[in-house]
Amino acid sequence: MSDDHDDATGAMNFIFEAGVLKRAARTGWWFAGVKHPESIAEHSFRTALIGMMLAAMEGADPARVSMMCVLHDTQESRITDIPHIARRYLTAVPNTAVTADQVAACPPAVADAIAGAVNEYEAQDTLEAVVARDADKLECLVQAVEYRHQGIDNVQRWIDSSRAGLKTASAHRLADAALAGQPLAWLAPPPPQT
Repeated sequence: MSDDHDDATGAMNFIFEAGVLKRAARTGWWFAGVKHPESIAEHSFRTALIGMMLAAMEGADPARVSMMCVLHDTQESRITDIPHIARRYLTAVPNTAVTADQVAACPPAVADAIAGAVNEYEAQDTLEAVVARDADKLECLVQAVEYRHQGIDNVQRWIDSSRAGLKTASAHRLADAALAGQPLAWLAPPPPQT
């Protein structure tokens, strides 16, 4: 077997593993009474979208932020989505260690790109990492607002903890808009053009 084939196999294994996130639920919502919560991949998709927008609003690199947002929960294919209550009783290895194992067989450039983004996100030493973490918190808040509008009453603790974790002014403004808004307001016809 050639090295190129081995590199492709390693990269494809990571891609297959990431596919598990499309089926893995965000389990913390079960405590709120959500029977079929969104998947980790669904959460990561909207986190990346929010991150891109926050980056533009905060003067950060939207591409870098989006990359961190896409990768911020990839470790959960191996360790699952551990609810916050469970973290009181479990000691998990750092996400950076999980990522290092996940990408060990990838081509070096791929492994370095993925591990570098995860390391940056976890270190929280750059504006991009702070914005990406805000996007994660804001997506959770938005999801809680949507669940509340669907009749799930027990989501205030997710709203409060998500909001308390926000760092940037733009994330706070978007949180205010989410809390004051209606999730389906975008369905209304646009105002007439004059």
